[in-house]
Amino acid sequence: MIKLYGFPRSRSTRVVWMLEELGVDYEFNKIELLEGAGQSEEYLKIHADGKVPAINDDGFVLTESAAIVTYLGDKFSDSKLVPEAGTQARAKYDEWCFFVLTELEQPLWTVGKHTFVFPEEKRVPEILDVAHWEFLKACKVLEKNLAGKEFAMGGAFSAVDILVAHTLRWANAFGVPSGSKALDAYRDRISARPSFDKVTSRETALG
Repeated sequence: MIKLYGFPRSRSTRVVWMLEELGVDYEFNKIELLEGAGQSEEYLKIHADGKVPAINDDGFVLTESAAIVTYLGDKFSDSKLVPEAGTQARAKYDEWCFFVLTELEQPLWTVGKHTFVFPEEKRVPEILDVAHWEFLKACKVLEKNLAGKEFAMGGAFSAVDILVAHTLRWANAFGVPSGSKALDAYRDRISARPSFDKVTSRETALG
């Protein structure tokens, strides 16, 4: 059984969502980040940076949410949630993943770090205006790439939609507007999937 190390309402939510979409059994091991468990000697052997998520699949350890989601899509390829390696569809999938992580999430995470993650003495409030501007800039690109599509990859739901919708949900939770009614509608539509109801229930139970 796949062991997932995570914390509710973090990047590990993406992995929970993917696992629920796949309908496979998994064991959720909550890492109490707020109590410093991420920096324990035991957990640092799993994730060298003490962050979440991480998975252990029969001895194979993998970190980074997009890498895990992609690995799971490849492992359970019948799901068609991740395109086959070596195809143009896979190249577009990779393009989407890299965009989400480097362009869409990066300024949003900057907002998070400088508002509640970093110790107060390490925060730089002046950076927030630039980060908000950069996020809105990425959202305009995202809106253009999603125009006329029900899903990111076209006519079918894929793991990319998990990454995009989760990041937009993060923005909403951080109080950072997307500036786009179309993106907000996309976020809400993807989040209305039955699999996400299961994610919410599991995370609520974990506290």
